[in-house]
Amino acid sequence: MAAQLEQSPLTGVAWASSPGAAPFGWTPITSTLEGATANFGKGFGQKSGYVLCITSTAASETSPGDVVADVQILSEKTPLPTGYIYIREFLEPKTSISKKKRICVKLVPLGVAELVVFDIMLSGKSKVVPCYMKIGEISSFAVWCKKGHLLKPKPLPKPRNIGPAMKGLSLETTDLDNKKTEISSEKSLTRIGSKYVSLKRDDSIYDTSNLYGISAMDGVPFALHPRFESSLTTRTNYDYAFVVERTAAARLPPSIC
Repeated sequence: MAAQLEQSPLTGVAWASSPGAAPFGWTPITSTLEGATANFGKGFGQKSGYVLCITSTAASETSPGDVVADVQILSEKTPLPTGYIYIREFLEPKTSISKKKRICVKLVPLGVAELVVFDIMLSGKSKVVPCYMKIGEISSFAVWCKKGHLLKPKPLPKPRNIGPAMKGLSLETTDLDNKKTEISSEKSLTRIGSKYVSLKRDDSIYDTSNLYGISAMDGVPFALHPRFESSLTTRTNYDYAFVVERTAAARLPPSIC
């Protein structure tokens, strides 16, 4: 069964000697689904009758404690089931209710209720009421009830208790905080300016005395890879002018030459 969104669960079912005898907050069922007068007990020598009444959580001015979880019609010899009670009676002194068939209900606390009764309807014995469950028959009427799962609202989170220490950690800045921020900013700018002036007086903010100092590559001979040697490099390495030979030839006697 789907949860009921619009209707309120019933909190009670009762008999009343007349529609006007029903207390405030109770709704008498005065007619059947077909439109006939729903008056029980009247006829065959009985002058007075009575009507069935219902009330719901919507009619309660205060928070209801119990709701109707089930409705049954018992015969005269059927014992009352455990957890059930007979419905209430709002009768005039001379009015009496037939004990051949009696209506009983089961009440459960609203906080633990799941499957509850939302409505009661009367009809002729041969009538079928959609979405309603037939409880039984009394006099010439069939009694129907509409059940459904109670939709419970989600519990709201409890507000946290904020102590004085947490209240002091507010994100909102006050005028005093703004003034403190401005003063600290001015001091920071003053310090930065004085530092800039002192740095400007010196030659440099970097120490360049060791810019060309000894490194791990000192003493390692540099040589170009043979793949990258050019023709000029080759000519320089292998160019031989025969200066020694020419000098020696110039010193020899002419006869030898």
